[in-house]
Amino acid sequence: MIHIGVLGGGQLGRMLALAGYPLGLQFIFFEPAEEAPAEHLADRIVGDFDDHQKLQELTDQVDVVTYEFENVPVSAARFVAERRPVYPPAAALEVSQDRLIEKTFFERLEIPTPPFVAVDSLDHLKRAVQQIGLPAVLKTRRMGYDGKGQEILRSAADVDAAWQRLTGTPLLLEGFVAFQRELSILAVRSRNGEKAFYCLVENEHRQGILRLSRAPAADVPAALQAQAQRYATAILEQLDYVGVLAIELFEVGGRLLANEMAPRVHNSGHWSIEGAETSQFENHLRAILDLPLGPTATIGHSTMFNLIGTLPDAAAVLAVPGAHLHLYGKTTRPARKLGHVTVRADDIETLNRRVAEMRRVLGAGNE
Repeated sequence: MIHIGVLGGGQLGRMLALAGYPLGLQFIFFEPAEEAPAEHLADRIVGDFDDHQKLQELTDQVDVVTYEFENVPVSAARFVAERRPVYPPAAALEVSQDRLIEKTFFERLEIPTPPFVAVDSLDHLKRAVQQIGLPAVLKTRRMGYDGKGQEILRSAADVDAAWQRLTGTPLLLEGFVAFQRELSILAVRSRNGEKAFYCLVENEHRQGILRLSRAPAADVPAALQAQAQRYATAILEQLDYVGVLAIELFEVGGRLLANEMAPRVHNSGHWSIEGAETSQFENHLRAILDLPLGPTATIGHSTMFNLIGTLPDAAAVLAVPGAHLHLYGKTTRPARKLGHVTVRADDIETLNRRVAEMRRVLGAGNE
């Protein structure tokens, strides 16, 4: 029996385990927090990522290691990689954890991005604003997610206040992109180099948090899907990547700009559990075990809603035809992702009716 170690014990790890058990896999999670969504599904080691004794305890019990969030310290991934295979590689973590390194990496691969400048002082920020122009977005280079660590600069009057709010950590100024829509692509590569791609997905964010994803995105020409796959292929091959990779993109005037990458299974791919022939979670496991990848074709049309901060009435959700409810076992808290609902249908007209009904069930807070 194959034992898989997972660094992190959040909802992504939980869904990895749920996808792996039908394949006969066993899991052990490594998680610093005392409580974690994955704790009900497998054994768990509670320890800090700099605790080598605890990490050694993990590697002694598993055959291969993966991770379910991108802020695992690179040093921890490298320590584990000296003892067991780790996928995706630690180099992918290193690229994704610093926005300057990430954007520079994209540039080197000729993947277009919004203009960007590293910022180390208030004077430097003011020069960067002159160079890039306004509006622009000031971001922390590390640890930002779900809209955290970001300030939009719409006029020169915003510069000093934004600097005061974010100073104390390395920063990056990016040009503000007036995009038509936000898209993402999931790609997967196995240990033997086999690759597969999911359809482009359209995402809607509010207050920096993903609210819903539509799969497939509407009116995507073949050339745009091919462009996204070229970007993904360049990254996969450059990093000798293994597992699922997500790339968040802006569609601007018929072309794609790369916003950021996530070296893991991704929120915008949750629809694939019911909406694709093989879910992103199963394909991630297939990839890291060097099993043949599963087909990624969509099954009809899907819309995924994140459940943010509060939980809806489960009976009302499940009364909507084609609805699938996933709860993560988390305590409620404002802005916290507590679960998701995927609504699926064989045709877009039926899906639209079901989505409208689901919006009424979820209400303003979660639609």
